[in-house]
Amino acid sequence: MRAYQITSFEMPPALAEAAVPEPSKGEIRVKIGACGLNFADLLMTEGKYQDTPQPPFTLGMEVAGTVDAIGPETDAPPVGSRVAVFGGQGGLAEYGCFPADRAVELPAQMSFVDAAAFQIAYGTSHVALDYKARLQPGETLLVLGAAGGVGLTAVEIGKLMGARVIACARGSEKLDVARAAGADHLIDAQTEDIREVCKSLGGVDVTYDPVGGEQFKAAFRASNPGARILPIGFASGEVPQIPANHLLVKNISVIGLYWGGYLKFRPEVVTQSMATLLNWYREGRLKPHVSHTLPLAQAADALELLRSRKSTGKVVVRID
Repeated sequence: MRAYQITSFEMPPALAEAAVPEPSKGEIRVKIGACGLNFADLLMTEGKYQDTPQPPFTLGMEVAGTVDAIGPETDAPPVGSRVAVFGGQGGLAEYGCFPADRAVELPAQMSFVDAAAFQIAYGTSHVALDYKARLQPGETLLVLGAAGGVGLTAVEIGKLMGARVIACARGSEKLDVARAAGADHLIDAQTEDIREVCKSLGGVDVTYDPVGGEQFKAAFRASNPGARILPIGFASGEVPQIPANHLLVKNISVIGLYWGGYLKFRPEVVTQSMATLLNWYREGRLKPHVSHTLPLAQAADALELLRSRKSTGKVVVRID
C-alpha cells in the first residue's frame, strides 16, 4: 500500500510503499477513505508535538473509512461499517490499524470527507466550551484564529450554545468564512486592535485561543472579571507567559485543553461530547467547512496549505 511516512526528522516526509498492516487484539483495520490534517501534523514532521512517535511512522491523526478487518478477541463495529477514528498517526495511507474502542460509526448522510474533518476540530471546541469553560447563553466568546480548523468550529458551536461570538482572523476573506459560521462581530487581526475592539463591545467572558503570542495578551487584557481563557494551541509560535497576579486581581481562569489527552484518562468525556456533536450533525446544525480536498499523491501540498495559512476550516486528503 501507499503511505506518507516520516523516516527521520532530518528528512521531509515522503510517499512510500509499505506492507498492509494486520490488526492485533483490540484493533480494527480500516480501508481509509479520507484523512483530515491538523496543525499537529506539521509539528510532528519536526518532532515537536507532545505525542510524536519515533520514526518511522505514517502521518495523519484522524481518518474515516470502512472497517476491513478485526483483530482477535476484539469487540468492534462489524466489517463493512463506516467509521471515523482518531488514531494519532497512520492516517495518510490506504489502510491503517487503530484501537477499536476509538471507532465512531458514522451517520448515513455523513461523507468520509466530512467525517475526516470532524472529530478533532469539533471535539476540541465542544469539550473546551462546554465541559471546560461552561460557556453560558448570553456570554461573549472571543475566538482567535477563527477561520482555522478548530477556530471555525468554536465560532459555530459557540453560536449554537447561545453566546455572542467575536471572531478574530487575518483578512477579509477569512473573516467572511467566520461570519458565515455565525460570528456576530469580526476583528481583522492585521489592521485592528483586538483589545480595543473587544473592550468597545463590553469585554470578553470566554476566549478560545489556538494562536497564543500577542493575540493571547490582547485577549487577556480585554477579559471581564471572572473570564475564562482557553489555550488550545500556539500557532503563532509563541507560548505566552501568564501574569498570575493579574489572574488574582480579575478572578480570571486560564484553562488548558488537550483534547487527545482525555482519551487516556477520561475517555467518557470525549464519547459523550462526540455523541452530542453527531446528533447536531444529523439535525443539520453543524456543517464542516473543508476549504481544500487533495489526493494522497499531493499530501505534501496539503500540508503546505496549513503551513502557509492559505486554508480555511479543514484540509482533507482523499485516499483514492
